[in-house]
Amino acid sequence: MKRQRLIALFVLGFLLFNYPVLSLFSVESVVLGLPVLYLYLFCAWGGFVWLLSRIVDAPEASASPRRGPAVPPTD
Repeated sequence: MKRQRLIALFVLGFLLFNYPVLSLFSVESVVLGLPVLYLYLFCAWGGFVWLLSRIVDAPEASASPRRGPAVPPTD
């Protein structure tokens, strides 16, 4: 499952940081003192890194149920 999510994130990153989408934000206006393109790149990159960290740090789902720690038998 993690592999599929990483591939989907790669495709999302490819779309977010490629020509058609970047050209939408290449305008001559300023938001909060920053050009719109720079603001878009900063926010999109931050979101991309956040999603990547969530995917990589997520625990793997296993088919077997989790068991507690092994306890040695008592005499």
